Amino acid sequence: MSSEKHKSTAPKSLNYGIITISDSCHKGVAEDKSGKYLAEKLSESNKVVKTVIVPDEKELIEKAIFDMLDDVECIVTTGGTGITKRDVTIQTIRPHFDREIPGFGEIFRYLSFQEIGFPGIISGAVAGIIDGKIIFCLPGSLNAAKLGTEIIISEAAHMIKHLRD
Repeated sequence: MSSEKHKSTAPKSLNYGIITISDSCHKGVAEDKSGKYLAEKLSESNKVVKTVIVPDEKELIEKAIFDMLDDVECIVTTGGTGITKRDVTIQTIRPHFDREIPGFGEIFRYLSFQEIGFPGIISGAVAGIIDGKIIFCLPGSLNAAKLGTEIIISEAAHMIKHLRD
C-alpha cells in the first residue's frame, strides 16, 4: 500500500499532551511561547487534552509523561534537549522508549541545518514509542516548535495507524 493510501486510512484527529520543560517557564520568569504555539497549531486539527510546564528535573519529567499516557496518543515535549547540564529531557525519556523512531530526529536536524546551518547539530530532537503512544521531544525554541509541528502534523496520525495495525 502506498504511503498516501495508507495515510488516508489513518485517524483524522489525535489526542495530544504537551509538556514544556523549562526552569524559567516553570518559575514564571519566561513566557512559554513554544508550548503555546504547539497547543494552538495541534488544536487546529486535533485535540490537546493536557498541557503542563515542569522544570528540568528528571523525576518531574517522568511523572508528566506517565501521567499523560492513558489520555493521549501523542505527547510533544519542548525544551531541555540541549547540551547544558540542566538539559536532561532526552536522557530522561529515551530509556523508557519501547522503540525509538530515529527518522524523526534525523529529518528534524536536516531541516534545522537548512535553516540555521551547522548549529543544527545541537538540535536534540528525538521520538519514540512508550506503551503504544508516540513521544516527540523538541528543542525549546519557538523555531524548533514550528519546525517540529510541521513534521508531527504531517506524520503522527500515519504513525499511530502503523502502531494499531
